[in-house]
Amino acid sequence: MDTKRLGYAFTLLAIVIFSLQDAISKHLGSAYPPVFIAMLRFWAFGAFAMALGARSPGGLRAAAATKRPFLQILRGVLLAFQIVIVITAFSTVGLAHSQAILSSGPIFVALLSMPLLGERVGWRRWTAIGVGLCGVLIVLNPAGSSFDASVLLPLVGALMFAIYVIVTRLVSRDDPASTSFFYIGVAGAAAISFVGPFFWTNLTPVDWLWMGLLCITGMASHYFLIRAYDLLDAAAVQPLTYLQVVLAAIIGVSVFGETLSLNTVVGSMIVVGAGIFTIWRESVVARRRARENAGQNSTGI
Repeated sequence: MDTKRLGYAFTLLAIVIFSLQDAISKHLGSAYPPVFIAMLRFWAFGAFAMALGARSPGGLRAAAATKRPFLQILRGVLLAFQIVIVITAFSTVGLAHSQAILSSGPIFVALLSMPLLGERVGWRRWTAIGVGLCGVLIVLNPAGSSFDASVLLPLVGALMFAIYVIVTRLVSRDDPASTSFFYIGVAGAAAISFVGPFFWTNLTPVDWLWMGLLCITGMASHYFLIRAYDLLDAAAVQPLTYLQVVLAAIIGVSVFGETLSLNTVVGSMIVVGAGIFTIWRESVVARRRARENAGQNSTGI
């Protein structure tokens, strides 16, 4: 198998495992405190990050070396508590409905990249942002008679993840990906450990098995996604991650008996389309800037 096909295989494998992970999170989050489930998951993730760091060149000292310690720790804290909110949303709002709203993440990233990263956004991306936000409103359906404020939970989760992505882009200017991955696991596990023990609950033997599977899927999904990014450009990987919305709908309906309203289907299609276009435009702009910078450097030489 050539490198490109292998990269796509890793991407699809990661997406399937992420979807299974979400289903297990919904199952456990419906029976136990979400912060407790997230804490156990991050303990395993933190151990995995430390193991990878120890095996990397330079060991743990090199993995922990960062020029942006505050931002790296902030990333871990953001992701840990974003996962708590997402697990809560899965159990209260539903898997399919939540993923439809969470898919708006790239749209919020594009929106926040202007004030936080100083990036310029052209009319095409502005149009995609506006269309995407309209899709989010259709999914939320705030004017509907059956509107439930709990649907704001996945929206908060999408905003938190967008901030996490923005901060990740900031630290990537100074730190390698291996350092950023190390801090996700270690800082996230440390942060949630200040809160999670207060929600400690005894799991049944069967649910300990589910918890173990959740930890395994969490580590495997991130590993395969890292391998995918090693072999493919982000512009090739990110649009495929929207398949998770489709898988969430299938699992939500077939396993958990969820129902999909017309608003959810139509709104999620609009959000996914706008998100894919936003990702594509970002890659086009990034390639154009790279060519311009290369041309300036060659001229300077």
